[in-house]
Amino acid sequence: MSAPSDSNLFRKLGLKHPLIVAPMAGGPSSVDLVASASAAGALGAMGGAYSNAAAIEAFAAQVRQRTDRPFSINLFIPHSIPDIAADRLARAVEATARYRQELELPSPRLEAPYEEDFDAQFEAVLRIKPACFSFVFGLLPGDHVREAKKAGIPLIGTATTLDEARALEDSGVDAVTLQGFEAGGHRGIFDASAADPKIGLRDLLAQCVGTVRLPLIAAGGIMTSADIRAVLKAGAQAVQMGTAFLACTEAGTSAPYRRKLLETAERRTRTTRAFSGRFARGIENRFMNEMDGKPEGILPFPAQNKFTRDMRGASTAKGLPDFLSLWSGTGRGELWQGSAATLIDRLFVE
Repeated sequence: MSAPSDSNLFRKLGLKHPLIVAPMAGGPSSVDLVASASAAGALGAMGGAYSNAAAIEAFAAQVRQRTDRPFSINLFIPHSIPDIAADRLARAVEATARYRQELELPSPRLEAPYEEDFDAQFEAVLRIKPACFSFVFGLLPGDHVREAKKAGIPLIGTATTLDEARALEDSGVDAVTLQGFEAGGHRGIFDASAADPKIGLRDLLAQCVGTVRLPLIAAGGIMTSADIRAVLKAGAQAVQMGTAFLACTEAGTSAPYRRKLLETAERRTRTTRAFSGRFARGIENRFMNEMDGKPEGILPFPAQNKFTRDMRGASTAKGLPDFLSLWSGTGRGELWQGSAATLIDRLFVE
């Protein structure tokens, strides 16, 4: 199975397979997973959103110690919010007090900034010069686009609708990841407070093929060779897969997260704002189910992401999946527990 002849970006990168192993920030996209995916002929991708500039540079250096193959770095486009009002924070503290008591955590303190310094992260990307720079949650500002192009770094934006894909095309990106509603992890919706358009991958592809004149990368619910063939036939030039790689030996997926993923082939997933304040798809668990019933206790993104970090860390330390963001797509089936390279070979057997 090879890339379509018009997938210029992926040919230029010299990939053996038209596959991006999705950037999964927060642990799963370990140095080993990124390096192994790239060495096997796919495009490994660092999820750098929660890392500062120094950590991004250190990560990239470690990947380059393991392989000379191309890899990508992914960041979140920032969306500043006002400081959280005291009464709103009080509601969030009250809504989660019982959980922190169970996890033996002190009462939380929440202060701005709520996310890493994007400009510093981006400067690190320019210094590293990865094979690609990808991003989610909107458009890369024009001056950043110009800087990336000057550095010769191809840009990949993320769209959940045709309008978002068109806006990305107009902004000067080199390819667009079409993220279907089936995808695990954060939804790439530009507006953090907007309703989810809930467009499935096949419909999104059908809307964009022939209209958006850029290489299209299909993401969402892709788990098998048959899934890959279907979306390439439908007009995608490449696929992006994350969930399929979460149980690989190289993935930095935590022990309780792995156990939950492997519990059953029928993973029950849905989207929630509970963990970060933005819609994201994950396996249903106690925190998701209970917090979705008290939306007044959920802060806006990215404040909620910072606010719940202590609980997620404690949940991991105690081996409990109850308070973890168990990001996972809708694809069914047993997850591969061997090496990423073997999984990539299996996916692209003729």
